[in-house]
Amino acid sequence: MATQKTTLLEAIADDHQEMYSYYDEYVKNAGNAQAQGRWARQFTWEVARHAVGEELVVYPLMEKHLGVKGKQLADNDRADHQKVKELLAQLESYDAGSSEHAALLQSVVELLRPHNDSEEKNDLPLLLKAISADDSAAAARSFKRTKKFAPTRAHPGAPDKPPFETVAGLMTAPIDKLKDLFSTFPTEEEKEAVMGSKN
Repeated sequence: MATQKTTLLEAIADDHQEMYSYYDEYVKNAGNAQAQGRWARQFTWEVARHAVGEELVVYPLMEKHLGVKGKQLADNDRADHQKVKELLAQLESYDAGSSEHAALLQSVVELLRPHNDSEEKNDLPLLLKAISADDSAAAARSFKRTKKFAPTRAHPGAPDKPPFETVAGLMTAPIDKLKDLFSTFPTEEEKEAVMGSKN
C-alpha cells in the first residue's frame, strides 16, 4: 500500500496549527504560572524551529522558482519573522503568569496569524504551482529534517538568509538545547493529548 506524500503546504500548515494549539493551552492555563511557562516554552520552541526551517528551505525555493515575486514574498516573510523573533526574545524577560508575559505572547500570535494565513493562501500555493509534486514532498521532508537541527529559541540578531543563517543556526542550536535541558516543557502525553484533540 503506497503512503501518501506530504506536500510542503501540508507540512507548514500542520506546524501553524501546532503553534496555535500550544498558545491555546497557554491561555487555558491562566492562573497557573508553572503550566503557562511550560506551554510558552513549547510555543517558542516550535515557532523558532519553524521560522528557521522556512528561512532555510521554503524561502530559497520561492526565490528560485518565483523570480522577483518570490524574492518579494520571501523578504516580506523574513521581515515578519524578525518582528516575531524580537518579541519572543523579549518574552524571556517576563515571568509566565504576569500580565506583561500574556500581552507579549498575545502580540506574537496576532503577528503570526496573518503571516501564516498569507503563507498558506498565497505564498505556498504559488510555489506549489511552480514545482512538481515530488519536489514539494522532498521540500516537506527537508523542512521537517531542518527543524531537528534548528535553534529552539528566538535569535533576532542572527542572519536570516543562507548561507549565514545556516552557520548561525548551527552555532546557536547547541546552546539552545543546553538551556532546554534546564527548562520544563509539557510532557509528550500532554502534547499528544492537545494535538490529538485537534485532529
